[in-house]
Amino acid sequence: MKKIELPPLTDKIIKSLRAGQQVLISGIIYTARDQAHKRLASLLKKGKKLPFDLKGQIVYYCGPTPAKKGEVIGSCGPTTSSRMDEFTPLLLKAGLKGMIGKGRRSQAVREAIKKYRAVYFLTYAGCGALLSTFVKRCEPIAYPDLGTEAIYKLEVENFPLIVGIDAYGKDIY
Repeated sequence: MKKIELPPLTDKIIKSLRAGQQVLISGIIYTARDQAHKRLASLLKKGKKLPFDLKGQIVYYCGPTPAKKGEVIGSCGPTTSSRMDEFTPLLLKAGLKGMIGKGRRSQAVREAIKKYRAVYFLTYAGCGALLSTFVKRCEPIAYPDLGTEAIYKLEVENFPLIVGIDAYGKDIY
């Protein structure tokens, strides 16, 4: 299993990944779901500054539940990635290099992943409680009015992933 230290998710790392490969990532990732993506895309279209720099980063399609007392984060499983497909090519163009979620991606997203040399990772659906054990720190950084759909900065350690679509356009689906 390949171990990856973040940030950033570099072109060298991305080029070394292949669809179906299992990886463990450690470092910083950001959560963002539907409404956060809509806001990020709106800011990009208006030429405004984003709440965090997308360049070399990974976005996890996740809306973590509130943490119980003594825990870093609540359950944090992946959401269906296709709901972000309309926004993904724009975010990739702005420098986003990786996404984590579940399920198939559209043809436009697969082409954008190849064009911008990015990668789409999958993680285990239905295992949000287990996945939370790999999160060492959680900090809200944008859109607190969205509740669990706010953007969170997560520090993860050995977070388990599978390469779903590699930078060469190979798709496990």
